[in-house]
Amino acid sequence: MRWKAKLSTLSVAFALLGCCAGAVGAGASVAGPGFGVAGPGAGGPPSRFGVDAPELAHLGDSAVGVRTLALVQRKQEDVLSFNPINRSFQKSDRELTVDLWYPAVVPEGAKRESYTASLPSEPPAPPVSFTVPGIAVRDAPPAGKAHPLVVVSHGYSNSPAAMTWLTENLASKGYVVAAIRHDDPPITDRSRFAQLLARRPLDVAYVTRTLGTLLAREKLIDPSRVALVGYSMGGYGVLTAAGATLDPTSPVMTMVPGAFLNRYARNGSKHDAVTVEGVRAVVALAPAGGGSLAAWGAEGLLGIHAPLLLISGNSDRTVDYATGAHAIFEGATNADRYLLTFKEGGHSIGLNPVPEAMRTRLWDQDWFEDPVWRKDRINAINVHFITAFLDRYVRDDLSRDSYLSVTQPDSDAGLWTAENRSAYAAFSPGANGISVWKGFQRNHAAGLELLQAKATPHAN
Repeated sequence: MRWKAKLSTLSVAFALLGCCAGAVGAGASVAGPGFGVAGPGAGGPPSRFGVDAPELAHLGDSAVGVRTLALVQRKQEDVLSFNPINRSFQKSDRELTVDLWYPAVVPEGAKRESYTASLPSEPPAPPVSFTVPGIAVRDAPPAGKAHPLVVVSHGYSNSPAAMTWLTENLASKGYVVAAIRHDDPPITDRSRFAQLLARRPLDVAYVTRTLGTLLAREKLIDPSRVALVGYSMGGYGVLTAAGATLDPTSPVMTMVPGAFLNRYARNGSKHDAVTVEGVRAVVALAPAGGGSLAAWGAEGLLGIHAPLLLISGNSDRTVDYATGAHAIFEGATNADRYLLTFKEGGHSIGLNPVPEAMRTRLWDQDWFEDPVWRKDRINAINVHFITAFLDRYVRDDLSRDSYLSVTQPDSDAGLWTAENRSAYAAFSPGANGISVWKGFQRNHAAGLELLQAKATPHAN
């Protein structure tokens, strides 16, 4: 999500909140389940990357299906309906739509999905609708059983349709990916931000637990292999659901009416409602929750025990890098953790490349695009590392360690000398005298940093 600097015209306080074709067979000669369609740089599906993408970014061998689920959480308190006289909230059923991508059996000639959504535009302009081409086939029969489950939480006012670079790509690699449509209030309506603070971790926890039961009953997933992925406010949601306890003295407690969040904070009576047990891995891209929100505090970050991959730009002016992703990396010491940094990158690292309909106004384009980095390049690097990370910690594939344990944290320091002869487009082995990060091509591993740290357990 892009919470643009221009939002300061709405309110300085608001800006401080933070954003918040036939079945494909295996084999190196096969282009993947999206074969026959252009990649993102040519207006094709964002989940299919070009020739300069790192090794693990490319599509897997599975064709992809997509279906949409409707979940209903009964009798939920409306955080914006607080009555200060009797100190109560109105209750109603909360409907959550979830888009589900999965390995599928796809007949030859099946129609590929196109996704449609809209995002708020600069006031007073109305929201702008856009369309994204995909590789998935609507309601295709599932292929295989007991796949790992990945639950995805989008950013403020975003949509799963804007994150298909990740959802379709992971499904082609054998993951079942469930992306929540959080139905956020418009980012331009600052009076309703409390709804996000309250509902985001509750939505993530509820959907993860519910799908863990429903999809296991179908034998589609292995409920013991679950990961959470969140972007921006989705990062706040997944970090909280993964165990980061909300600080009862945090500013977010006063931002939500009626002391609603206090019950879900550390040692609160409903703390378990925002927590998912047994999560195997967590990915947070440009996560909100640090900085001026200070949602968890130092003690709260100790509640994360699952391996953690943080991804951020060090020029993020929306949630701040130093007090955001970097501080979370330093503080989550009970977890094995990684921090991938795009040097000079900003906040817009979690959505697809900009659709054509969003190119007319800079506001609309800035939801998707970074001022410095090419967007399909960001997506390819992200999915390369997310694939390695999930394979390693959700599937227990130890061979992926070599993609995460880079030879040096600064990608610019990698060497590939003339003596190490290989094809021009070859992927680095990260060994044998080649110190370019494994899976990257020569001259295509610049501008990145990857920090890593092992857990050093503390009581929490």
